[in-house]
Amino acid sequence: MGSISQTKKPHAVCIPYPAQGHITPMLKLAKLLHHKGFYITFVNTDYNHRRLLKSRGPNSLDGLQDFTFRTIPDGLPYSDENCTQDIRALSQSTSKNCLAPLCDLISQLNSIAASPSSNMPPVSCIVSDGVMSFSMLAANEFNIPYALFWTASACGYLGYLKFLDLVNQGLIPLKDMSQIIDGFLENTIEWTQGMKNIRLKDIPTFIRTTDLDDIMLDFILQEMKRSREASAIMINTFDALEGDAKDSLSSIFQSIYTIGPIHMLANQIDDENLTAIGSNLWAEESECIEWLNSKQPNSVVYVNFGSITVMTSQQMIEFAWGLADSGKPFLWITRPDLIVGDSAILPHEFVTQTKDRSLIASWCCQEQVLSHPSTGGFLTHSGWNSTLESICAGVPMICWPFIAEQQTNCYYCCNVWGIGMEIDNNVKRNEVEELVRELMDGEKGRKMKEKVMSLKSKAEEAYKLGGSAWKQLDKVIDEVLLSNI
Repeated sequence: MGSISQTKKPHAVCIPYPAQGHITPMLKLAKLLHHKGFYITFVNTDYNHRRLLKSRGPNSLDGLQDFTFRTIPDGLPYSDENCTQDIRALSQSTSKNCLAPLCDLISQLNSIAASPSSNMPPVSCIVSDGVMSFSMLAANEFNIPYALFWTASACGYLGYLKFLDLVNQGLIPLKDMSQIIDGFLENTIEWTQGMKNIRLKDIPTFIRTTDLDDIMLDFILQEMKRSREASAIMINTFDALEGDAKDSLSSIFQSIYTIGPIHMLANQIDDENLTAIGSNLWAEESECIEWLNSKQPNSVVYVNFGSITVMTSQQMIEFAWGLADSGKPFLWITRPDLIVGDSAILPHEFVTQTKDRSLIASWCCQEQVLSHPSTGGFLTHSGWNSTLESICAGVPMICWPFIAEQQTNCYYCCNVWGIGMEIDNNVKRNEVEELVRELMDGEKGRKMKEKVMSLKSKAEEAYKLGGSAWKQLDKVIDEVLLSNI
């Protein structure tokens, strides 16, 4: 794609779902669009705007002359907390309450653009999170093109798209919550051309309800129905990793563009001003990298359960002692809100026993940690950003999925790609110890390392200049986002 003239400069409104794992890839996509000549308005919720100012400083969202930040309300009661909001309440509220504020914002931006003294072009397209589909209605209202950006995996997307079939087949809602543990979830359903079947256990967790009117089940069914009507969907993945799932999605959707791994594309933009714009909702602790610098290559287990996962204090204690008993050095990121209804406080004896070979921090720059030579393994919740970042850094995983499509990602990591091992949700310290030792020293760990290094080189083929991800990004820009210009 050639350069875009200033008089015709396109203006993309980018709106992520308001959680860390969605904001981060959307911001990277917005930077790529800016790099390609777009004026960007990035829309956070009021709540996350306040959190970003807290974590990154009062001037962190000043933006640039042609990369600005705006806010809309999420419809939930005011809160000054520094944690991820309740996903059920947030999903219901955004789908019901955000359309009108978004339309108001676009009208306001167009009014500013109409002023002779303004350098802002009128809004020419919307790029929205795949689960913020009300934005399609806003785009239609203003008669501008839009593309949905699915920030999770293609296999996870496929899992959500199966929900309606499962309802129609009478498999969900569950007859009784005992079906979660009585073997019912071991039943298989049709999956893809390349992988005929998958267990219900490996489908996104929102099927695990006895209520057909369950908030999350209802939300997913609505979002999937709308996405089937979408004119374009971008996915943060690459064909060599998820070609089979992508082929299945291509038979459902009009236009699919695989533009991942998005973080590796964004890392190639050489613009200090853009680099300074970050998205971490918790303050990063720089000592993590300094600590890793003092460790041997491939010796450290990195532990991070992401931005949403919560666990019980019993799960945390069992896990902590398994990690301690492995004898391996570890870097553990523990958010303050990691424990259900409590603060994440580790046992004193655990801290004392491991202090000479561990660092416990509240947040870090994960890309830097995973790509550090000292990091040898990653204990993860199997969120998609974490999974992709681990693959691109060539780091094998121990997977402990908790919610949503983490289950599907975990299944693929452990059983399809061969780059992970799963921890049982009913975690036991001796199992954790054995898995960590196997990951770092065992034969299976060695084979997983070989496989993840192979996928790393395939990812590099996708994101190198002229690679498939750049071609797909140019394609969606030309075919969709610039179609009104």
